[in-house]
Amino acid sequence: MVKGANVALADLSDDVGSVIVSLGWASPTGEGDADVSVLLLDVNGKVRSDGDFYFYNHPVAADGSVQLLGKTPAADGSEDRISFDLTAVPGGVERIVVAASRYGDAGFGELDDVRITLADAAGEPLLRFAVDDAGAVAAVIFGELYRRGGGWKFRAVGQGYATGLAGLATDFGVDIEDDAAAEAQADADAEAAGAEAEAGAGGGAGTVAAGSGVLAGPEGQSGAVAPVPAGPVPVDAVPAPRRPDGQAEAVKKRAARPRTAKKKVTLPATVKKTLAENDSWKTARLFPVSALKSDRDREMRATSVLLSVMAQVPEFSRRLTAAFGAPAGRMETFTEVSLPHGDSPRRPDGVIRVERAGKLWTALVETKTNGNALKAEQVQAYMDIAARRGYEAVITLTNDVALEGSPLVDVKIDRRRKHKVALWHLSWAEVAHQAQMLIRHEGLGNAAHAWLLQELLHYLQHENSGCHGFQNMGPSWVPVRNGIDDETLCQGDARALEVVENWERLIRQVCLRLGGELGQKVLPVQRARRGTDPKERRERLADQLCLDGRLQAELRIDGTPGVLTVGADLRTGKLRTAIDVPAPDQGYPLSWAKRLVRRLEQAPADLHVETLLDGAGPGPRGTLERLRPEPADLLPKDGATQITGFRLSLFKGMGSGRGNAETGFIRSVDDAVHRFYTTVVVHLDAPAGRRRAARQNAAASAAG
Repeated sequence: MVKGANVALADLSDDVGSVIVSLGWASPTGEGDADVSVLLLDVNGKVRSDGDFYFYNHPVAADGSVQLLGKTPAADGSEDRISFDLTAVPGGVERIVVAASRYGDAGFGELDDVRITLADAAGEPLLRFAVDDAGAVAAVIFGELYRRGGGWKFRAVGQGYATGLAGLATDFGVDIEDDAAAEAQADADAEAAGAEAEAGAGGGAGTVAAGSGVLAGPEGQSGAVAPVPAGPVPVDAVPAPRRPDGQAEAVKKRAARPRTAKKKVTLPATVKKTLAENDSWKTARLFPVSALKSDRDREMRATSVLLSVMAQVPEFSRRLTAAFGAPAGRMETFTEVSLPHGDSPRRPDGVIRVERAGKLWTALVETKTNGNALKAEQVQAYMDIAARRGYEAVITLTNDVALEGSPLVDVKIDRRRKHKVALWHLSWAEVAHQAQMLIRHEGLGNAAHAWLLQELLHYLQHENSGCHGFQNMGPSWVPVRNGIDDETLCQGDARALEVVENWERLIRQVCLRLGGELGQKVLPVQRARRGTDPKERRERLADQLCLDGRLQAELRIDGTPGVLTVGADLRTGKLRTAIDVPAPDQGYPLSWAKRLVRRLEQAPADLHVETLLDGAGPGPRGTLERLRPEPADLLPKDGATQITGFRLSLFKGMGSGRGNAETGFIRSVDDAVHRFYTTVVVHLDAPAGRRRAARQNAAASAAG
C-alpha cells in the first residue's frame, strides 16, 4: 500500500473477524527498538477514557478486543504483533490507531524497513505498508482500522510526531502528567540513589509512566487509569521499558498514595519453608508425573494438563491462542476426540473450542513430547479434516522450535477451498515462558489461577514430563564437529546447514527461558546487513561455519547497555559470552575505568575486560582479578587514542554431547548465558539514552 490508501478488509479475506497487525523495523546496529501502542477512538476522534490507550504496561483489553502480543523474531530484526478481535470492539469505538514510539532522543529515521503488515485469522498476509519517510520523529502512526458501512477498513497513515508518544496521545485526548515538582524530585532521588538510580532500564510495572497518563498497579498487573491535569508535554515523556524486579523495588517504596488498579496475584519467587519432617517427603501435586512410563502416556498427560488449565485460566489461554486468530470468549477443551476420515476415524490429541456471540472457533491439537517429531501425513490428515468440518486451525505442540521460512512439516493446502485452515506451531518452551511471565511477573486475576499455572509449570519442568523444549542438536552435530576438527567439512555441506538451523532454535529457546526468569523482553538479533531471506541467511552462516568453525548469535535484552553475544568455537570447544559497554559521554577515561571496575565488584574474577579504541586496533585487556587493584591498566599508553567503550567476556568449556544432558552442548549454552547475565550484565548501567525516562518514572511513582 501507499501512504493515504485504504482498503476494505472484507475485500481481502472472508476471515477478518479477528486480525493480527505486525509492526516491524530493522536496525543496522541490532540495538534499535521501539514500543507499540494502540488507541481506541470514538466518533469525535478522541479516546473515551484513558483506558482506551494500550501499551506495554496496559497490554490487554478486558473484552479481548485488543491484545499486545509482544515481540517475535523476524528475518531482519523483530516484529511487534497485536491481536484485534474486531467482533468484540465496543460499538462506541469508530477508529483504532496503531502507533509506535522510540526512547529519548532516538528517531525512526535511524531504523530500516519500517513497516506494518496485516494478516487474517488464518494467518494469511493481507497487506503491507512501508513507512519510508519517518525521519527524525520519535513516534509514528503506522495505520488505522476504522468502521465503514458495517465493516472494517484499513488506512495506511505514516504520520510522524516530533513530540513523541506524549504528543500523539495528547492529540487523541489521553491526559498527560506534567508535574515539574515531581521531575525535580526525581532528579534528587536519582542523585541520592547514585548508581542504583541510573541502573534501571525504565519504569517497572507498578509505576506511573510519565507522559502516558496510565497508572499501573502493583507489579505484574494491567494498568488502571488515573486522570491527571493536562499541560505542556515534555518531548521525551513516554513510557519507558520495565525495570528488572530488583531495580524496581526502590521506586515502588517511594509511592505516596495507594494504587487505584485492582491488585493482581503473583507467586513469590522463593519457596516458603516446608513443614515436612524430612527431605524424603514429597509435596502433593495436582499433576503427578511418577506414573508416566511411555511416550504415549506423556503425550496424553501433557495434552490433558495443558488444555484443562487453558479452559480454567483465560488470561493464559488468551496468551496462547490470540496470535492464532482465536476470539476472546468461553473456551472448552477436549482430548482424544474421534473424527471421521475415510475408512478409519482419526483421533487428534485435543480440540479447542471458543464461543463468542453464538459463533464457534475450533482448532485441532496435535502434541509430541520427549523429542518425538511430527508426522507429515498425520498433520495433513488433520488439515483435511479441519477444512471439511469448517474448523479454523490446526495447532502442533512439540519440543521443537519453528523457524521462519522453515516449517516443521510440509503440508499441502488446497487454495481452491473457500474455507481456510491455518497451521500454527507452539513449542513447550513457549508455553512454559508464558506461564512463568504471568505467575512471576505480570500477575493474574485470582490466587486459584496463579496456583493452577504454578502446578502446570512444575509439571512441564519436571524431568519425566517430556516437555523440556528443544533438546537435541540433531544427527549432523557430531559429523560437523569431526569435519571441523580434521578440516574436511566443505562449504555447501547440508549437515552444516542443519547445525545452523538447530543453533538458531537453541538461541530462541535461550531467549524464552531468560526472558521468563527476568520478566523482560529477550530477543535474538538479526542484523539488516545479513539479508532478509531466512534461507539465504542460514546458508551464508553455514558456509561461514565451514570456514572458521564458529557459531555466533546476538541477544537484545531490555535495559542492558548493549547486545549480548554468544559464540561457540567448535575447534577449541569454548563458549564465549560478551557485551560491549559504550564509553560515557562525559568525564575522564580513568574515571570510566574505575567506575566500571567498581560496578563489577561482584563479577567473576576471570571476566575478561578489553578497552575498545577508535580505529586503532585492539586496546589494553586483562582479567578482572588483575585489573581490580589497577583500573588504569585499561587506558592506552599513548593517552591520546579515543576510547569508544569496553568489551566484557566470559569463557566456558562447551558440552560435547548433542543433547540436553548435564554434559551436553545445549545445557552448556543455557548455563553460560544465564551465568553471564546474572553475574556480569545485571551490574552494568542502563543505556544513557533511557536514564532520563527512568528518572521521570521514578518521579511519577513518588508522586503517587
